[in-house]
Amino acid sequence: MTENDRLTEEKIFEAATAVFEEKGLDGARMQDIADRAGINKALLHYYFRSKEKLFLAVFDNLAEILFSKFAGIFQQDMPFDEKMKYFFLEHMTFLQQNPKLPIFILTEVSRNPELVDKFLAKIDLNSIKTRMSEDPANTMPPKMLPHLMISIVSLSVMPIAARPIIEKVLETAGYNFDEFYEERKYLAPEFIINAVRQFKSETDNNTTT
Repeated sequence: MTENDRLTEEKIFEAATAVFEEKGLDGARMQDIADRAGINKALLHYYFRSKEKLFLAVFDNLAEILFSKFAGIFQQDMPFDEKMKYFFLEHMTFLQQNPKLPIFILTEVSRNPELVDKFLAKIDLNSIKTRMSEDPANTMPPKMLPHLMISIVSLSVMPIAARPIIEKVLETAGYNFDEFYEERKYLAPEFIINAVRQFKSETDNNTTT
C-alpha cells in the first residue's frame, strides 16, 4: 500500500465513522461518506465495494478500540483498587471524547445481533476472569464476576449513553453535567471498590460464624 493509499483510507475511515455514528447503517449513504471524506464516490467504491463492507470494517475498528482498552486495563498488573480507578478515568475520558459511540454500538447490535461476535473476538473473557480471580483484593467467587464486570461498564457508559435525559434531570436540580461527569470519574470506582470490600466483609463474617 502506498502512502497515498494509506492517507485516503484514513480519510475514508474517519468520514465513514462520523456518518455511521450519526445515521447508522440504514441511514448512511456512500455519497454522504464520499462527500465527508472529500473524494468522489467512484474512488470510495474502489477502496470499499459496498456500504456493508465499509460498515463492517468501521465497526470492527471501533470494537477493537473500545474493547481492547477495556480488556487491556483488566490485564494490567496492579492492585484491584488502583485498577478500578485507572479504568474509570481512562474509559470515561475515552467515552467523553467519543460520545456517539455507545449509542451507535447498542443500536447496531440490537439491529444485527451477529455483530456481538465481533465484540467477543476482541475480548479474552477467560483471561480477564482468571486475572480478576487471582487478584487478592477481589474476593468475589467466579460466578459473581459477570455482575462485577457489567456493573463496571454500566457505571461508565450510562452517563454518556443517556446524557440528554441525565443532563436535563441535573439541570432541574441545579447541577452541571460536565462537572458531574468529571466528579463521576473518581466517584464511580469507589462504588465498585466499596462493594467488593462489603462483599469481603460479609463473606469473612459468614466464615467465622
